[in-house]
Amino acid sequence: MNLLNLTPEEAESVLSQWIVDRGEPNYRTRQVLPRLWQRPVATWHDTTDLPRPLIQALERDFPLQRPTLVSHQKSVDGTVKFLWKLDGDTAIESVLIPERSRTTLCVSSQAGCAYDCVFCATGAMGFQRHLQPWEITAQVRELTLDERYGTPTHVVFMGMGEPLHNWQAVDQALTILNHPSGMGIGARRITVSTIGIVPNLRRLAARPEQFRVAISLHAPSSQRRFKLMPVERKYPIADVLEAVQEIRKRVTFEYVMIKGMNDSDDDARDLAQIARATGALVNLLPLHPGGAGTLRPSSAERIKQFASLLQSNGAKVTVRRSRGLDISGACGQLRIDTPLGSDIEAK
Repeated sequence: MNLLNLTPEEAESVLSQWIVDRGEPNYRTRQVLPRLWQRPVATWHDTTDLPRPLIQALERDFPLQRPTLVSHQKSVDGTVKFLWKLDGDTAIESVLIPERSRTTLCVSSQAGCAYDCVFCATGAMGFQRHLQPWEITAQVRELTLDERYGTPTHVVFMGMGEPLHNWQAVDQALTILNHPSGMGIGARRITVSTIGIVPNLRRLAARPEQFRVAISLHAPSSQRRFKLMPVERKYPIADVLEAVQEIRKRVTFEYVMIKGMNDSDDDARDLAQIARATGALVNLLPLHPGGAGTLRPSSAERIKQFASLLQSNGAKVTVRRSRGLDISGACGQLRIDTPLGSDIEAK
């Protein structure tokens, strides 16, 4: 059994029964459980407070699964991109963004993506498979095991894949990341970014924790949005905005600025109206190269003007600074194009 695929409460229940069946004292559970997430070990052999027969039994019955770090690249701005190999030929990327005392890890929830947003390199890969809960949380756990990085202060589901398309695993992963007996990362420091899979957006909103939610909006009208995001056909913007009202914390609207597609004055005014009605913060970011084909980013001056229009029309807005562009680690750039069979020297 893979304990890392269970919630902390489930893992504790399984371990407790296993300890009892072995005739071990009950306190052994309190020694073993923290080694999963709170003070993780690479293998059970790395524990120092357990007797050797128990360690050997743990290795036999509950081996700790880990992804393989194929390579990592460091940007000139300090951003680090990791390439992880899972089973077979499946691989994913995650991105660590340091900023003063804050470190944010952008995690993947799928290998590839099924939704084919025109500005996203991951969508150009197509969909390979959903990640299991342990494969999602392992992206955080592996950094905790690495003394160079440690546990990130913040986690954002903005890597490869659509988190709410893989709701069952993401739901489990959120519990592991947040639970005091798991990784103990506060709910307000965990953000789920989604294109708006409405039924699962409502399930996320119904959770008692106050996870942050970012909606990939990218256009203020259904007609405009459909040209950028085919998901608009199944989950139109009106339904997404209705579901947003069920979220108890202020949401963020992610908005990629694309020249001639969604950056007009009318777009700004319409977007401001939506933001005011929902109380959302608008997060503007330039289109990044990688998955956009012939599309071009709005100029820096146009983004500044667009932000000013939003503000003058009563919307709260930020302009995101691009990070990791030189290593293709910025938003919309994650894509596996490295042959896993080749020898890659970690940088």
